[in-house]
Amino acid sequence: MDTTYTITDLALSLDTVWMLLAAMLVFFMQPGFALVEAGFTRTKNTANILMKNLLDFSLGSLLFWAIGFGVMFGAGGFIGMPHLFNISFYQTELPVEGFLIFQTVFCATAATIVSGAMAERTKFSMYLAYTVLISVLIYPVSGHWTWGGGWLMNGEAGSFMMNTFGTTFHDFAGSTVVHSVGGWVALVGAAIIGPRIGKYGKDRKSRAIPGHNLTIACLGVFILWFGWFGFNPGSQLAAAGEGNRLAISHVFLTTNLAACAGGFSSLIVAWMKYKKPSLSLTLNGVLAGLVGITAGCDLVSPVGAVLIGAICGTVMIFAVDFIDHVMKIDDPVGASSVHGVCGFLGTILTGLFATEEGLFYSGSANFLLAQLFGAIVVGCWAAGMGFVVFKGLNIVHGLRVPARVEEEGLDIYEHGETAYNS
Repeated sequence: MDTTYTITDLALSLDTVWMLLAAMLVFFMQPGFALVEAGFTRTKNTANILMKNLLDFSLGSLLFWAIGFGVMFGAGGFIGMPHLFNISFYQTELPVEGFLIFQTVFCATAATIVSGAMAERTKFSMYLAYTVLISVLIYPVSGHWTWGGGWLMNGEAGSFMMNTFGTTFHDFAGSTVVHSVGGWVALVGAAIIGPRIGKYGKDRKSRAIPGHNLTIACLGVFILWFGWFGFNPGSQLAAAGEGNRLAISHVFLTTNLAACAGGFSSLIVAWMKYKKPSLSLTLNGVLAGLVGITAGCDLVSPVGAVLIGAICGTVMIFAVDFIDHVMKIDDPVGASSVHGVCGFLGTILTGLFATEEGLFYSGSANFLLAQLFGAIVVGCWAAGMGFVVFKGLNIVHGLRVPARVEEEGLDIYEHGETAYNS
């Protein structure tokens, strides 16, 4: 048996293992989201939250394989050509099956963001219907515009972005493509379904509804933080060679620095604003930093990463307050602030802090404008489609459970069991 391997074979093997390892880390973010959302909501709805996180990955994986992958990576302008149940059309040096798995876990992340924002009052059946639509249409279309070879990242001479800005939109690992898509859909869904019973009094003032377990919420954030080391560095999709290993190491560093800066800045701002160092807001600050750095983790310096994380952690505090007290939208876990606002903001900040094309380094606003344009276009797509989907589902079948079910808990009525039997 011939056991001779070329350098190219070994490099491709290493790249494949790295891609699959990163996919496993991103998959591990799914239980992280489940724990964060469960911890930030009440005991009576825990099984429902866990079930949603389990099923949006299971159902979403099947749908993305069957339809979404083709829509995202198939040939086409606005939308890719679907290749039902067939992924062999996509040509890559790496195994296409592994690439599908890597892209699937990103799709699942976008889908699961919404469950926390609409927690404690959404029918399970309607959440599954939403999962279908984000997995086969909302996420794959915006993904096609960016990572699928579409118009936002088309750098060919004469393309729209090159003609307009002289550069292309950049989102290395998904601040906009994944997080703001999920965040804007979450915001629209929470607005359409309305606040939980008792969230706002007759005076329209917001009332706190504390989550039942900050211990598991904290554990969930640590798991998400760990998984982000697959989410961001894994998007390099290669580990062999000096350039790739340096890039991966750089992204590891910027990712971690932004997370730390996001958590610390939110701690300080919350302490000053509310006179207490809030654990829940600090946890979301860590996530805000991670979401913010995801677009430009490959382009910014360590100092830039710290600044992006600190800005996102700070803005997140005020975004939560604005969405809750001004817009009167009930988002139990702050998903729209963390993922929507900070995903958008991190994408824009990349246009400032990128060490080559960023405004602060090059003196040119072209890249910043390209980032702003791309973030707005994808945000409008996600919010617009979220409105159509949730408004349509609400008209056809109703998104919300009856008041009695909401008051007594979705676990028993929707699933016939509870997470805690005591």
